[in-house]
Amino acid sequence: MVDRRVEVVGRLKLLEESAAPLISFLQNPALVQELRTDKQYNLQMLHDRYQIGTEQIEALYEYAKFQFECGNYSGASDFLYQYRTLCTNSDHSFSALWGKLAAEVLMQNWDVAIEELTRLKDIIDSKNFASPLNQLQQRTWLMHWSLFIFFNHENGRNGIIDLFFSERYLNAIQTNAHHLLRYLATATVVNKRRRNMLKELIKVIQQEHYTYSDPITEFLECLYVNYDFEGAQEKLRECEEVIVNDFFLGKQAQENGFVTVPLRDEFLENARLFIFETYCRIHQCIDIGMLSEKLNMNYDDAERWIVNLIRTARLDAKIDTKMGTVVMGTQHPNVYEQIIDKTKQLGVRSYTLASNVAATAVAVDVPAIR
Repeated sequence: MVDRRVEVVGRLKLLEESAAPLISFLQNPALVQELRTDKQYNLQMLHDRYQIGTEQIEALYEYAKFQFECGNYSGASDFLYQYRTLCTNSDHSFSALWGKLAAEVLMQNWDVAIEELTRLKDIIDSKNFASPLNQLQQRTWLMHWSLFIFFNHENGRNGIIDLFFSERYLNAIQTNAHHLLRYLATATVVNKRRRNMLKELIKVIQQEHYTYSDPITEFLECLYVNYDFEGAQEKLRECEEVIVNDFFLGKQAQENGFVTVPLRDEFLENARLFIFETYCRIHQCIDIGMLSEKLNMNYDDAERWIVNLIRTARLDAKIDTKMGTVVMGTQHPNVYEQIIDKTKQLGVRSYTLASNVAATAVAVDVPAIR
């Protein structure tokens, strides 16, 4: 380790000397004001006035990379930003942006990190790669790095849904990163404002069922595809364990002196709401005792939860405490009534279709008879 330290310090000094002229220029605010948005002008100006050329600019890149490897993420981020304003090497500029994203993530600067993530996404989507496989790999890496940001940024739950559901990135998940469905599913479940994406999510989960599944995707499949409430109840218990032990989902927080897992609590709350809503669509009179079992709650907690849900969600339902049941309003048809309503018009449509086919057949046959 002593020999290694000597080697590292020697390398650091060598890179400092190589990049020193440019670093001195960049640390002078008055000189930095001479730079313009035109990179060619900047290169010519630096060369003519300060004898700073491409060699010193590339030395700054190596110096910033070495600072990152030494754990100086703040310095690396600053140097990489300055390097990108000067360099004309597109590959190094692309790598520098990756490095800056990593530095911001490691410093937990989530607002800046999400800006760099967006910038990197735009470049990946517009850059001409040597092969489509390289572009697929870049998108896959981007989605994995984005997990650090989206599960820490205040607007991350919307961000992950927007990114992962976009066509190109959803294709990347289905081709190269099926395990990311866990995080997309969790974000969709806990985000009440994006319930409209649930149908699309179920479709993707069904398509990838034979390639990837975990308790979270299986819970949604049990509930919305198979209508298996017992299976959903069992999977919900497994979901709790999965979330607590997942690096991104199981983030802990201190609340009133107690350690909690906020995402787990939100997921369970919304999952129970999904079970309740789906069950209510099929049944008009529901036994609270049976429902409490399906929600993994005791009877009293389930009754209080249903009362609060009816009050806050303004559901047309009432609780019959004597019978221990929840009675849903009659103006909301159950699934069976919906099927009857939707099939009422089948007879008329079939008659119209048959008439049109017959009319077309007659029109074709008449000239032949003549």
